[in-house]
Amino acid sequence: MDQIKNPRIKLASQLNYREYEEIKSLREYCVKNDNITLKLELDYKLSKPLDKSEKLNKINEFLFYDEGTLIGYIGICQFGGETLEVNGMVHPEYRRKGVFSRLFSLVKEEWHKRNSRDMYLLSDHKSLPGLEFIKRTGAYYDNSEYEMFLKGDPRNDSDLHELKLRKTINSDVNEIARQDAIYFDGDPEKVDLILPEEEANRGVDIYIAEFENTVIGKVHLEVSDGIGGIYGLGVLPEYRNRGYGREILIKSVELLKAKQINEIMLQVAVKNKNALSLYKSCGFEVASTMDYYKLSKDVK
Repeated sequence: MDQIKNPRIKLASQLNYREYEEIKSLREYCVKNDNITLKLELDYKLSKPLDKSEKLNKINEFLFYDEGTLIGYIGICQFGGETLEVNGMVHPEYRRKGVFSRLFSLVKEEWHKRNSRDMYLLSDHKSLPGLEFIKRTGAYYDNSEYEMFLKGDPRNDSDLHELKLRKTINSDVNEIARQDAIYFDGDPEKVDLILPEEEANRGVDIYIAEFENTVIGKVHLEVSDGIGGIYGLGVLPEYRNRGYGREILIKSVELLKAKQINEIMLQVAVKNKNALSLYKSCGFEVASTMDYYKLSKDVK
């Protein structure tokens, strides 16, 4: 167990490339040492251009150094809504020295400056130190999410080959927001508008699913560190139970494989039994479980 000799904390609104590499290196060490998954969204953060309309004093990155070496990190993510997602890590040799507690106190200060009522704290289900820390904060369990990887070629017995995935443009922004509100139980008035052409520049392509010229759903595809990710897959309620979800999934895999991506993953809520059954039937297997704990501000 190493002693902290010359601590320094750095706060930033966004990551630069050097910080990205430092965090990535620390993540790789922690993942290998602890045999866990860390959901940090580093590639997405690095590719996100500075939003000039956003206040520059909004802090999302919290880095703890000792003599120039990064030993602790917490990041805030905010996707299309008000709720914050928080995940982080400390080098195994510097744990139980108050590093994470100090960073998290700064995260809470930042949270209370924002309008966000809720904050999710994330931890791999197998990370005992992570779960112990979260429980000490008073956060309560909300839900869990499986990370699944495709094994072999996807199995498909669908006959809906006329279904098309159309890459979106900025004029589709309201349709994307409408569907997100439906799939994720959001308030349409509070869902952030995601400009798909800007997302494409960050490596995330959004597709609208159409069958016989009718919009029936959507999906988001991302390539990060050579791994293809399938996110936000949804079918509108009036078109469910017709096989569209399976066909969207199969075509998503085909699009990723056309980019020479052989490792493909997706995430699904543990409680979403229908989606979980679909993904398993197409050849996806559970690799890890991420637990979400919620902290909420007192409402007066």
